[in-house]
Amino acid sequence: MTDAHYDSDERAERSLNFIEQIVDEDIAAGKNGGRVHTRFPPEPNGYLHIGHAKSICLNFGLADEYGGQTNLRFDDTNPVTEDTEYVDSIKNDVRWLGFEWENEFYASNYFEQIYQFAESLIQKGLAYVDDSTAEEIAAQKGTPTEPGRPSQYRDRSVDENLDLFRRMRAGDYPDGAKVLRAKVDMASPNMQLRDPIIYRIKHAHHHRTGDAWCIYPMYDFAHGQSDAIEHITHSLCTLEFEVHRPLYEWFIQKLDLFPSRQIEFARLNLTYTVMSKRKLKQLVEEKHVSGWDDPRMPTIAGIRRRGYTSASIREFCDRIGIAKRDNLIDVGLLEFCIREELNRTAPRLMAVLDEKPLKLVITNYELGREEIMQIENNPEDPSAGARDVPFSREVYIERDDFMENPPKKFFRLFPGGMVRLKGAYIIKCDEVVKDNAGEIIELRCSYIPESRSGSDTSGINVKGTIHWVSVPHAVEAEVRLYDRLFSVENPAADDPEGRPRDFKELINPNSLETVRAFVEPALVKATRSGSLTNVQFMRKGYFILDQDSTDALPVFNRTVTLKDGWAKEQKKG
Repeated sequence: MTDAHYDSDERAERSLNFIEQIVDEDIAAGKNGGRVHTRFPPEPNGYLHIGHAKSICLNFGLADEYGGQTNLRFDDTNPVTEDTEYVDSIKNDVRWLGFEWENEFYASNYFEQIYQFAESLIQKGLAYVDDSTAEEIAAQKGTPTEPGRPSQYRDRSVDENLDLFRRMRAGDYPDGAKVLRAKVDMASPNMQLRDPIIYRIKHAHHHRTGDAWCIYPMYDFAHGQSDAIEHITHSLCTLEFEVHRPLYEWFIQKLDLFPSRQIEFARLNLTYTVMSKRKLKQLVEEKHVSGWDDPRMPTIAGIRRRGYTSASIREFCDRIGIAKRDNLIDVGLLEFCIREELNRTAPRLMAVLDEKPLKLVITNYELGREEIMQIENNPEDPSAGARDVPFSREVYIERDDFMENPPKKFFRLFPGGMVRLKGAYIIKCDEVVKDNAGEIIELRCSYIPESRSGSDTSGINVKGTIHWVSVPHAVEAEVRLYDRLFSVENPAADDPEGRPRDFKELINPNSLETVRAFVEPALVKATRSGSLTNVQFMRKGYFILDQDSTDALPVFNRTVTLKDGWAKEQKKG
């Protein structure tokens, strides 16, 4: 078991969410013999996003809490949009989050059974083949305040409907020529019950069944029946399916199926991103991002590539909890979760993120001399030990760590000022060297030999400590500074005046900045070997080695800054 799973002590110390209360009531009433069996049923038409992570944690976590089981079932009923690439990515994401399914199923496993269910409805006079166009059927449905009107094909005989439906299966008709509709109630105030379409014709190659089928069940007819076939006890879905529940239960009753119980919970909506798979697909296909795993995307693949850990995602899902009402969750909470974890676990290493780093020459340090400094890996974790960092006469520092005319309380380096080089010596800036254009190209400094960290006998106290990288040992790297993908809190919402807007026009133009950097050699060696995953660049943020790295040029992605500066910047604006 992973640390994603609950234990009885943890359960006793917290209040139960409303779904746990329902499950407890079902068990107390003796339903399903006290058994709890859930399922996670994604459609393989795209990559999973963090909203799916919430559902994964809920379904697998709930089953584990009650000693039950969870199935992974792919809702592969639309051959036009589905692909094995998405199937593989979904399985990878579930496992990365720390869960393992009891059974792997596909809705396509049940195509024959579901087809037989449809014939059963026809034989009971509860389904009919409709030749109406999509536009005609939409018009027949009426409006939320006006009842629908029956189709002219609604009273076809059982024999005629069976014949037509079997010919649909045989491929006698083109796409859109006919559909099969359930005969429910055209006057129902619930639009979902106004004779919903349960089968449509699609002459398309299916990623698993090939060309065996040219008719496919709709979601509402495949989902509940698949739950029943698998004897799922608690079918957990998001709130938009609440209006579908009466139809879910209608099919169970009319077909005399296992009575799975559908329970709805609030979906996860996150600020500064979109969670619609359709919109995410647009971002990918129109190349606003580099792919489904672009680190700015809310996909699990993108979040993982950015450097988020599975534990931080599970912690985030646990913190937001399970609610009955949709709300918008601040992405700052997600960032808080990963900061909290990496502050405890990530080693601190040095990197100078500057296109033109400032070279600092220590004039009283012998030419050709080198030392190895021992610098602790993580002050939050003494067991993390220390590493060897080479030190030499010339080091790079950040340009922001020097000012020629500093304001008060500037505790970094300035002419005549003193700072400590992290883990090394105290230095004093003696001279500023400029080029013909007046740009500073070099600082000439002197060091205090008795001030070495760990054995300082100089008696000198300085207020500033800055990081550095030895010039002859520095490794050039590319660093990608990622930020929020959108510049507004809710890009999916209408504008302030209630008018629809194109979410793509709200993309943050500063969501990615690529800079050259110089990093200490231990950083590259450790990340390449796999002994390090997430790291902190001292005073800069948390980073991870990217898959685009080469031996010639390592690439690092910024996971998150050390502090949340976004809100402060927005207030300035």
